[in-house]
Amino acid sequence: MKKKLIFASAFILLAWAFTACEQNCKFCKTVTYESGNVINETAETEYCGADLLAKEATPDITVGNLVTKVECR
Repeated sequence: MKKKLIFASAFILLAWAFTACEQNCKFCKTVTYESGNVINETAETEYCGADLLAKEATPDITVGNLVTKVECR
C-alpha cells in the first residue's frame, strides 16, 4: 500500500512539474468596444506557448461602430 501511495504522489508531483515549466503564459480576454467604450468582455483565460501566439495573432473585427479585439496581459 505504501508503494502505491508513494508512486501516486511521485506521479502527481512530476506531472505538476512538467506543466508548471512554461514561462511564456498570459491571460487573455475578448473585449468589444463601441465608440471607444467597453460594452462586453469575456472572462480571462490563461494561454501558453503556441495557443498564446495564435490568440495574439487574432485580428481585430470591426462591424460598424463595434470593434472586437483580444487583449492579453
